[in-house]
This record gives sequence, C-alpha cells and structure tokens, in this order.
Amino acid sequence: MASPDAHLPRQVPIDGYGRGGFHFAGMASSGSILALPSGIHAWSAVAPHDIDEAALARVLAEAGGIDLLLIGTGADPWPLPEALRWRLRDAGLSVDVLPTRSAASTYNVLLAEGRPVAAALLALP
Repeated sequence: MASPDAHLPRQVPIDGYGRGGFHFAGMASSGSILALPSGIHAWSAVAPHDIDEAALARVLAEAGGIDLLLIGTGADPWPLPEALRWRLRDAGLSVDVLPTRSAASTYNVLLAEGRPVAAALLALP
C-alpha cells in the first residue's frame, strides 16, 4: 500500500504491526494507516505532530459511521491538541489517544464486537 490512495475496501482486524508498517487480511503495508468503515487506507502521517484536521479529513468525512476514533501515536503517548479534540467531538466522534500498540489492540476488540470504531495508527519503527 505505497500509494496515498491505496486501500483495502473493507474493515478488517490488524494482524500485526512494527518495522514501519502493518499486517492485515494477509497483506502488508508500509507506513501509517487509517482503519475506517470504508476500509484500510494508507495514511501520510508519520509522527504525532502530523496529526491535524487535514490529516484526519477522511475520518471526518466518514464520521457518521464511527462512534469511537482510536488514534495510535507511535511508541509514546501524545496529548491531542484541544482544538482538534473539539473538532472531532463536533463531528460526533468520541476519541481515545493511545500508543499505537494499545490503539491497534483496542480497535481489534471493538471491531470483533461489531462496534462502529475507526483507528488512525502511526507506524512503529
């Protein structure tokens, strides 16, 4: 999934992560991903400071089908800027910001339960 428009057109669990990418549905991707109701999409964000409204535009476009957005911030916790948190809330999204490992695990559990969940996950080195 090297192209910014590359995506898997369905929502699936994350099977693995690390070494700069993710594994899902028997595929491997390099870089960060958005796991949305429309599928798994390549995401250009590489560090927490890249996470802003523009980087989350695809999430905001699909907000009607999402109750909870998990943001995986890499290896370390990161405080979501308050203005962005309010923008996401205004779109009807609850948000939880965690290191990527925790966010991916939580995403998998909630997806398996059939919950309307999405994840924006920064790749781990």
